[in-house]
Amino acid sequence: MAKSEQDRTTLDLFEYERRPGRPKTNPLPRELQLKVNKRNQLKRDKARGLKRVEFKVSSQLYQALNDMADAQNISRSALIETILQERLAIDT
Repeated sequence: MAKSEQDRTTLDLFEYERRPGRPKTNPLPRELQLKVNKRNQLKRDKARGLKRVEFKVSSQLYQALNDMADAQNISRSALIETILQERLAIDT
């Protein structure tokens, strides 16, 4: 049986044909990779003594925090931590 270059449904005929693009480097599916990466990130944070805090803010405050963080060339998380540390130092 001759193979046609346009026929991509018969995968076994094209098993060894090299395709352009980046080779697959992780055997896990992307969804599982994200879970593993998140779990590892949480372990690193815990080892560094970091705790997770979540809260909701208005879109205006969110944008203001983003703008201020960009102006100071730091992450939004670092900015919020700095603001909280300064505020707690004043009150205590």
